[in-house]
Amino acid sequence: MTETKIASDVIASANETASTALDADYAALGDHLSRRNIDIEKITQKVSAYGVAIPSWGVGTGGTRFARFPGRGEPRNIFDKLEDCAIIHQLTGATPTVSLHIPWDKADPKDLKSTADALGLGFDAINSNTFSDAPGQPLSYKYGSLSHTDTGTRRQAVEHNIECIEIGKALGSKALTVWIGDGSNFPGQTNFTAQFDRYLDAMKDVVKALPSDWRIFSEHKMYEPAFYSTVVQDWGTNFLIASELGPQAFCLVDLGHHAPNANIEMIVARLIHFKKLGGFHFNDSKYGDDDLDTGSIDPYRLFLVFNELVDAEQRGAEGFDPAHMLDQSHNVTDPIESLMQSAMEVQRAYAQALLVDRDTLAGYQQENDALMASQTLKAAFRTDVEPILAMARRRKGAAVDPIAAYRQSGYRDKVAAERPAAAGGSGGIV
Repeated sequence: MTETKIASDVIASANETASTALDADYAALGDHLSRRNIDIEKITQKVSAYGVAIPSWGVGTGGTRFARFPGRGEPRNIFDKLEDCAIIHQLTGATPTVSLHIPWDKADPKDLKSTADALGLGFDAINSNTFSDAPGQPLSYKYGSLSHTDTGTRRQAVEHNIECIEIGKALGSKALTVWIGDGSNFPGQTNFTAQFDRYLDAMKDVVKALPSDWRIFSEHKMYEPAFYSTVVQDWGTNFLIASELGPQAFCLVDLGHHAPNANIEMIVARLIHFKKLGGFHFNDSKYGDDDLDTGSIDPYRLFLVFNELVDAEQRGAEGFDPAHMLDQSHNVTDPIESLMQSAMEVQRAYAQALLVDRDTLAGYQQENDALMASQTLKAAFRTDVEPILAMARRRKGAAVDPIAAYRQSGYRDKVAAERPAAAGGSGGIV
C-alpha cells in the first residue's frame, strides 16, 4: 500500500481553477430551477447525502471469456483494492462503502476493518462465491452449488455463505448477497423442480444463520454460465425465493441481468410494491450481461429506474430501503476512472429524478395525457444537473472534476511503480 492518498493540495488547486465557472453555472441553474419552483439547495443536499458502494473486484482489470489484458498498477490483494476504493471516494465523495467478495478478498477481519477505518471507508454487503472453485476446496461446483445433487456439496456451499456472514459481522456489514451460476446446459440435464427445491432448502439454512438485523439478497440472471436453464433466472423466480425465505430476504436487481428489451423500471416498481426490493448492481449493457460503465449505453433507462426509486422515497413506501452498488468489468479503461464516472452517473440519475414535477405528472397520468406525461419526465432528464453534482463534491472536499484531478495526481503511475505487473493471457471476467 502507498502511505498516503492523493495530496489535498492537488485537489484544492484543481478546484480553485474550476470554481469561478462552477459558481456561475450553479447560480444560473439555480435561477432556472427556481422558475420551476425547485430549490437547488435542497436537491444539492440530497445528492450530497447519496452514496453508492464500490465492488472490491471492480478496481482490477476485467476480461472476457477469451482473454484478459492486465492494466498498470493492478491491485495485488484486498488491501491494495481498498486503497484504490479510497481514492475513488476521496475524489467523488460518493462511494463511502466497499462490497467485498469472499474468498477473493479473504483476510483477517481485524486488519480489513482497521485498514478501512484508516482510509475512511465502511463495508457494504458481503458477496459469497459458489460459482467457481477456490484453491483447496474439497468439492467442486462444476455442476452446481446450493442446488447440487450431492448433499455434501450443498452443505459446503451453505457453510461458505455462513462463513461470509461471520466475516461481515466482524466488519460491520448488514447484508449477504448470494448469486449462483447453477442451472443446466442441456435439456434433460436436470429436473427443474427438484433442483429448485434443493436450492430453497439450502438457502433456508443460510437464512437461519442471519443476525436479526441482517438482510439476504438473492440475485437473478437469465443465463451464463448455465446456457439452457438457470435456477434463479428472472425477477419472478427471485420474488418467489424472497417470499419463500421470509422477511429478511429480498431481491437484488442487476441492470445487466435481463433480456435486452426488459422493462427494468417496471420490475423495480413491482418489487417496491411487494416490499421485496433489496438493492441494485448498477452497470449497463448493449447485448447481454456486458458489465459496462453505468450510463454509458442507456442513461435514460437509468433515469427511469431512479424515477421509480424517488417516487417510492417521496411517498414513503413501506419497507423501502434499497442498497446501491456498482458492479462492472473494465477491460479497456482505467478501473478507477470508470468507477468514478459511474458513481457520478448514478448521482446524476438521482438528481434528475428529484427534479420530476410529480404533481404535474400525476395530473397528466390521471387525464391519460400520454404525451405530456412523457414530456414531464423528459424535462427532468434533459436538465443539466452537472453544477449540482460538482457543487456537492466541492463542499465535501472532493474534486470538482474527479477524473482530471486523478490524472493530475499521478496516482496510477505511483502504484504501477509499486505493484508488479500482472500476467495476462487467460480468459475470465476477473
